[in-house]
Amino acid sequence: MHNPFAEVIDESTDTDLIKQAKHGSREALEKLVLRHQSWIYNIAVRMVFRPEDAEEVTQEVLIKAITRLSTFQGDSQFRTWLYRVTANHVLNMRRRGGEIESQTFSSFADAINNTPDLDLPDPQTVPVDVPLLVEEAKISCTTGMLLCLDRRQRLIFTLGEIFEASDSVGGEILEISADNFRQSLSRARRDLYQFMHGQCGLVNANNPCRCPKKTKGFIAAGHVDPDHLQFVPLRIRRISEAAVGIVRTIENTVDEQYAAIFREHPFLEPKNQFDWLRQLLDKGDFATALQLN
Repeated sequence: MHNPFAEVIDESTDTDLIKQAKHGSREALEKLVLRHQSWIYNIAVRMVFRPEDAEEVTQEVLIKAITRLSTFQGDSQFRTWLYRVTANHVLNMRRRGGEIESQTFSSFADAINNTPDLDLPDPQTVPVDVPLLVEEAKISCTTGMLLCLDRRQRLIFTLGEIFEASDSVGGEILEISADNFRQSLSRARRDLYQFMHGQCGLVNANNPCRCPKKTKGFIAAGHVDPDHLQFVPLRIRRISEAAVGIVRTIENTVDEQYAAIFREHPFLEPKNQFDWLRQLLDKGDFATALQLN
């Protein structure tokens, strides 16, 4: 998969698909949407936490993008235009169930610390391998940390640190200067990594918190459902593997250690998004409005 956040990518495929879609090609529109929807979905997951909420957000963004496609004049790269639509939507959308209102790093730490340290679940009592449950607990916890950042910080951290958008691309998407994006990213890093340094055993061995010890407690509290894993697909592709051709590097190797935890999260594929898109385009009024063949 191409990396839409790399500084230089081949825009010719998007350009051809947009031209065909504007002339009524349903096939071209489907290809254009499918080319970008997984990245929108992975942004949405980090904004709202629950994959089912992220699917809803992804659909909302894509409907906006599809219905506004005729307004795209090619003054900027399509990926910049599309992710600007995404950014504006996630910054202004109504709060979703996965977003905890006024969650702070302090309240998040209290929730983790109040979860008892327990032995790992008995492999005979759970439907999946225990290491998958530990991984689910780790990803659930570290993704939850992002909700302690305000929405703007969360989006900037997702774009700049996890998906490694350059400062100039991030600035274009949020319609701010590259310097402003870099400074905002630095503040988001500082707030999140300061919390992790004082709480998380993944980055600081002096912290007592360990994912295996918390897994059973997370299951008991309903944060991890062994029957329905949210973040650990059985065939895992990492963010770091999906985001090839990355151009921005982090000079601070300490920051790199923290960032690697989030880049090792799975690159998630939304469920049934193709079916949803087909159903949407099958609607007569929608297809007529877009003048699809």
